Amino acid sequence: MPVPRPLRERCREFLGIDGEIRYIFPAMAYGGGAGFIFVVTDDQVAVISTGPLSRSTPKTIWGSYPRGTRIGPVETGVGASFEFAGAVFELDDEYVPVVNAADTEIFARDSLPRDPLPDL
Repeated sequence: MPVPRPLRERCREFLGIDGEIRYIFPAMAYGGGAGFIFVVTDDQVAVISTGPLSRSTPKTIWGSYPRGTRIGPVETGVGASFEFAGAVFELDDEYVPVVNAADTEIFARDSLPRDPLPDL
């Protein structure tokens, strides 16, 4: 499920970025609690905290990391979770492919399918 356009725009404005958002997905602190939004651009992986009551209103920048930082791997089973920057996050199963694609783009670029319409 794609992240709604208004949320993308709020994150873009909150981070003050003009460039393209390559990947974006929501996550939660493991075991519940604070919500987070991971925003991946060409330059960085930004983690925005939304606080415990909202999943769609950026509150603070939890951290900003170089684009070469691996996000996954995502552990699946009882629920999808991953460790990032010393913290453990949970995410909905539908966003596991987003994390995998973000990592693949950087760490296994040759395994991505060829762009069928490269001139667009």
